Amino acid sequence: MPRKQVAVTSDAQPDFEAAMVELEALVQRMESGELSLEGSLQEFERGVQLTRICQEALKAAEQRVKLLASDGQERDFPPQEDA
Repeated sequence: MPRKQVAVTSDAQPDFEAAMVELEALVQRMESGELSLEGSLQEFERGVQLTRICQEALKAAEQRVKLLASDGQERDFPPQEDA
């Protein structure tokens, strides 16, 4: 099944889902080995930007969850255990 292509202009910051789709496509292009050194560097730079966007979105979601805790108390998330 083909992945959804997301066009993102330089003016708009993608939302979490769009950033993840773009990041996945970027990784595939880099793993193909067909990019030039300059192209790889540009893709890497964009990947760093997308990663930061995703991290910020996750941090904001975590803050919202803390505020909406069932008893109204702010809590830290417990560390995840490897399954």
